[in-house]
Amino acid sequence: MQKPVVAIVGRPNVGKSTIFNRLVGERISIVEDKPGVTRDRIYAEAEWLTTAFHIIDTGGIEIGDEPLLSLVRQQAEIAIDEADVIIFIVNGQEGITAADEEVAKLLYKSNKPVVLAVNKVDNQEQREQIYEYYSLGFGEPYPISGAHGLGLGDLLDEVVKHFPTFEDAQDDDDIISFSLIGRPNVGKSSLVNAILNEERVIVSDIEGTTRDAIDSYFEKDGQEYTIIDTAGMRKRGKVYEKTEKYSVLRALKAIDRSDVVLVLIDAETGIREQDKRIAGYAHDAGRGIIIVVNKWDTIESKEQSMQKFEDEIRMHFQFLDYAPIVFLSAKTKKRLHTLLPVIRLVSESHAKRVPTNILNEVIMDAIAVSPPATLKGKRLKVLYVTQVSVKPPSFVVFVNDPELMHFTYQRFLENKIRDTFGFVGTPINIFARRRQ
Repeated sequence: MQKPVVAIVGRPNVGKSTIFNRLVGERISIVEDKPGVTRDRIYAEAEWLTTAFHIIDTGGIEIGDEPLLSLVRQQAEIAIDEADVIIFIVNGQEGITAADEEVAKLLYKSNKPVVLAVNKVDNQEQREQIYEYYSLGFGEPYPISGAHGLGLGDLLDEVVKHFPTFEDAQDDDDIISFSLIGRPNVGKSSLVNAILNEERVIVSDIEGTTRDAIDSYFEKDGQEYTIIDTAGMRKRGKVYEKTEKYSVLRALKAIDRSDVVLVLIDAETGIREQDKRIAGYAHDAGRGIIIVVNKWDTIESKEQSMQKFEDEIRMHFQFLDYAPIVFLSAKTKKRLHTLLPVIRLVSESHAKRVPTNILNEVIMDAIAVSPPATLKGKRLKVLYVTQVSVKPPSFVVFVNDPELMHFTYQRFLENKIRDTFGFVGTPINIFARRRQ
């Protein structure tokens, strides 16, 4: 399900990052980071009143040594282009400045919902002086204090009112939806074109749920596919040339709507830290994942290099040890034929459901061979296991005491489930619960 995008924008030194940290740190529940997954902290997946959304701090975007108004304009342009709702932050202790008015002009022309927040309003006297901000043209200004956490609930209530309602372009379970994510210039668009030209059986282009998105539908060997639009992830203009890491947001939008995500790596340039960041979001979203090494035609001694490159991937992407790796060249279409069968396999694994009686037989046999160790004089007892959902496959293990479920034993059970039932390319969730 696609999530709305909220951008925090404003001139420097109005407290954008303070507000962002306050929201994601205290007032909003945020998905916990997993070991081995690095993060750009200008992004967070958040929730307010049961509504999940993406939130971005444009103050964390590094654009370079630009003049002040130019920098403000570029950050505002990014927010205008990407956000569904914009929180416009101004400084309540300094009044309206020329830079504030510059941002306001851009936002007013954008036709995007804008909620005006007057920051650093810490007392009643300051609250009575916020009326001048009506002149910015965004309706009621909301007095807040990032430093003290005041007024944020009212602000977020107003933000949520402006969220759009998304409808999935495809809700047919028989159609496999997949997207391509990765750093700029790893070959995402080239691979999309290679897949579509190779199949030559395109039925139609389908309007996506993101602005200006066109999803491509095709059929191969009796299986229907939709390629989630990735064109928006390409760099556009000098803003994106200078803010490569901002392409993560484009990836998040594609991930939200996918069954399977292809994480592209450039064989020429090798693995970069950004690759791990982007892949981490797909992992956290619980999508099926395939690591695709593109531009393999540029590598000499391929057979010898393939194992070496795969070992390097496994070392850097330890949190994706379940993801298959495909080597290909979008340019020459070498090994391209190997990709769709893997996408199909991962999609089937992502949606696989295991019969409860067979699942319990496998788990109980595994426990009999390798029983859990004692912990503080007590031993874990597994009473019953059941699968509660798919996409990703999720299991509840009923035990005598959830505190006795050590993460190493939980991993042992996960590996047993994978080995027995063939869950390829999909994360698996296991939850320990006390049986009532």
